[in-house]
Amino acid sequence: MFSSAALPVVERYAALLATEGVVRGLIGPREVPRLWDRHLVNSMALAPALADGARVCDVGTGAGLPGLVLAIGRPDLTVTLVEPLLRRTTFLSEVVEDLGLENVTVLRARAEEVRGSSTFDVVTSRAVAPLGRLLEWCMPLTSAHGHVLALKGSRAAEEIRTVRPLLGRNGWAPPELVQVGPDGVLLLDGTTTPNEDPSTVRAVRVRWADPARVSSSVGRAGSSGPGTTPGPGRRGRGSGRPRPGR
Repeated sequence: MFSSAALPVVERYAALLATEGVVRGLIGPREVPRLWDRHLVNSMALAPALADGARVCDVGTGAGLPGLVLAIGRPDLTVTLVEPLLRRTTFLSEVVEDLGLENVTVLRARAEEVRGSSTFDVVTSRAVAPLGRLLEWCMPLTSAHGHVLALKGSRAAEEIRTVRPLLGRNGWAPPELVQVGPDGVLLLDGTTTPNEDPSTVRAVRVRWADPARVSSSVGRAGSSGPGTTPGPGRRGRGSGRPRPGR
C-alpha cells in the first residue's frame, strides 16, 4: 500500500505512535500490536477514493488517523489536520516536523471554527461522531463538487437511515455506503457483502445535492446549507502553528 519512499516514513510514524503516542494518551497500549492492520493500513485504504492533488481536511484527526497516513502515502495531497485538543495538536506538529512533511497543516480548532475560512475537495473523519452531527460539522467545509468521506463500522447503514430527514433542508445528496480498497470504490447495497480485509474499508460518502447552488467556498459561520459566502481563506504548509481553542 505504501511506496518504497513512503514506507520508511510511515514506519517512523508507527514508532512514534507506539512510544510518544502511548505516553501522551493518544493511542492505548493495547492498540500497539495492531497499529498496522487496525490503524495505518485501515487509514491508507481510503487513498483510492481521493483524486490526484486533492485538498483534504481530516476532522477530529486525533493522533493523525486517517489524515496523516494519507499525507505520507499520497504526497500529491494537501492535508489539513483539524483537532481541538492541545496535547494532540502538539504531538501532531512534532510528528509533522520529525517526518519532514511539507503537505500537512495542523490546525487546533473545532470543525465549526474552520467554517468560512477554507473549503476542501474531501473532508475525512474516523470514529468522530454519529453521521448526522458529523455532516453538520463537515459539509460546510466541503467544496461544491467535493464530498465528505467518513469511515464507519457495521452500523453505517443504520446511521444513513437516521439522517434522511436532514437531507432536504441542508442541501445534502443521499449518503452512499461505499467500500474502498485496492480495487477502487465500490458502491454497496443491501445485497453486497462487505470485504473484511484490513486493506479495504467501509465509508459513507456524502455530496451536495445541487453543486450549482453552492458557492466556490461554502459555509459562512452559522450556516450549514449551500449558497453561502465565506470569509477569506487561509492555507498553511509544514506543521503550522496551532491556533488557540475555546
